[in-house]
Amino acid sequence: MADKISALKETGINTRLAHSGNNPSDFHGFVNPPVVHASTVLFPNARTMESRAQKYTYGTRGTPTTDALCEAINELEGAAGTILVPSGLAAVTVPFLTYLSAGDHALVVDSVYFPTRHFCDTMLKRLGVTVEYYDPMIGAAIESLIRPNTRLVHTEAPGSNTFEMQDIRAIAAAAHRHGCVVTMDNTWATPVYFRPLDHGVDVSIHAATKYPSGHSDVLFGTVSANVAHWPALTEAMVTLGVCASPDDSYQILRGLRTMGIRLERHQASALAIAGWLESRDEVARVLHPALPSFPGHDLWKRDFGGASGIFSFVLKADSPEKFRTKAHAFLDALSLFGLGYSWGGFESLAVHVNLSDRKVAKAPSEGPVIRLQIGLEDVPDLRRDIEAGFAAANAV
Repeated sequence: MADKISALKETGINTRLAHSGNNPSDFHGFVNPPVVHASTVLFPNARTMESRAQKYTYGTRGTPTTDALCEAINELEGAAGTILVPSGLAAVTVPFLTYLSAGDHALVVDSVYFPTRHFCDTMLKRLGVTVEYYDPMIGAAIESLIRPNTRLVHTEAPGSNTFEMQDIRAIAAAAHRHGCVVTMDNTWATPVYFRPLDHGVDVSIHAATKYPSGHSDVLFGTVSANVAHWPALTEAMVTLGVCASPDDSYQILRGLRTMGIRLERHQASALAIAGWLESRDEVARVLHPALPSFPGHDLWKRDFGGASGIFSFVLKADSPEKFRTKAHAFLDALSLFGLGYSWGGFESLAVHVNLSDRKVAKAPSEGPVIRLQIGLEDVPDLRRDIEAGFAAANAV
């Protein structure tokens, strides 16, 4: 297996996705690892049981199925180790609980995933952690916000719903000068298009519910750490009793095999539609980092190897009083786009995003923000669906 891992380092991303976490010789030549359902693991004798001197000791501490997925994620992330958790939100909360204690101060980007903000404003506050939200465009100037008790800087790029880019390298460098842990929610790009640990991040967070799953039927999260921060992360997972099921782990591992090809399609279709939307009179602006018109495009071009299938646009409205009415008219006229949360699956989705929680990165003023997840359908069909939405919004 060591020789195979070494050989994979020199291969392309789709080759790595096809072969990482996959060693058929361990399982009688079967291409995929078995799904091992386990809680109790038996020991051959009392001495081994007392010392736990065997690879597997209890279901929460790993099985051949979960190990296969962890090996694949480690290879993709360039990580010292990965833990598997039952949701994308858990992938954020477990590292926060790992590295923060009562009396600590944490800096969290203001364009953060809303459930992360809710956790910070409720659970972390109750546990005595102070959270301060910062401008996603702050870059190296984040150093001015770091206090003596700042322990963690959380990043997310692009930002949720409005897709602000962050200078991850500059933020990580400033944070490390003060001994802070740097975490990043990298769900949008996946390690296919951005590897956080290569850019100074200590802990890479991923809602594998999205693109690794790819079929809108699995809730899952992965957290990958560098050498310095891996021991604390794995200890926290064991202490909290957080683990992922073998069936879900298998589904994510299977999803990885086609993720690269799916992302290529998501990216191409989303860019085609985003570019088309820029030409529409109904659109005030398109929020997509891969568009040259986007304010954070240079950062995206410098650091990222590609773009995924989710972005937003601002639907023009004459007055704030019409924002909700026009947004609802647009959404209700769609037939191919489903109205639903999450993204990363094969199907296209649309949602009117609520940005009222923002402290610093305020919502666009020209109209409501509509987020689109571009699935695997044909682009001309999706355009016709969006045109029906525009016609309904224009009638308001």
